[in-house]
Amino acid sequence: MPVAELNGVCIHYDLRGDVSLPMLVLSNSLGANLSMWEPQVNSLGSRCRLLRYDTRGHGGSSIPPRQYTIAELGQDVVHLLDFLEIEQASFCGISMGGIIGQWLGVNAPNRLRKLILANTAAKIGVEEVWNTRIETVLRDGLGSVIPGTLERWFTPSFHAKHPDVITATAAMLHATDVQGYAACCAAIRDADFRASLQFIHAPTLVIAGTHDPVTTPEDGHFLAQHIPRASYVEIPAAHLSNIEAASEFNAALFGFLEA
Repeated sequence: MPVAELNGVCIHYDLRGDVSLPMLVLSNSLGANLSMWEPQVNSLGSRCRLLRYDTRGHGGSSIPPRQYTIAELGQDVVHLLDFLEIEQASFCGISMGGIIGQWLGVNAPNRLRKLILANTAAKIGVEEVWNTRIETVLRDGLGSVIPGTLERWFTPSFHAKHPDVITATAAMLHATDVQGYAACCAAIRDADFRASLQFIHAPTLVIAGTHDPVTTPEDGHFLAQHIPRASYVEIPAAHLSNIEAASEFNAALFGFLEA
């Protein structure tokens, strides 16, 4: 897959689909890479032109040796759109990707056609928890947090029924660079859009997972209530709803994009 050189940062991306189709950007969660969107590629690939990318610090993208900010992660998206000569696109981000989506909604509204915020929150966690996570992974490696991450990402029933998906997801997490992971933890730690949601004017869909212990339905309702004219849908999944409840996720996504 190609890599775009953007202001000293290389962003690994995958762009597919006919240029006549509506453009949709897919932004991954913390610890994941663009392969997490395979359930959407398989379902929506004939309906949308899809742009997936690895957030800096993840996958095949650059790993600058310092902590990042959400502004930097959002600017990476803008610069990638510029590089590909894409004037406007719809954007779907899950978890960390949803935080990036909120930054774009506030700071780059002219680049957005529609915005989908999945399994995310205006403020995720508290500073102490993120600092502990950063210290733990830098000291003990990413393997020290992967079991707990997988428990939060998928429901127990999904674990039991789909061990192959759990194994593949664990491998994806193990492949993530620990420095890049910690740097993005800092970006999420410092992001807070609770007072800025009113400035998001792109048509917005909030997707929440009924069983999500990380960004709860309550967090989703807060987003939908504070973003002007946002709509809300809840699907039966934990944190990675695009994988656990792919059919429901894809139906909500495409229904919103087509409306």
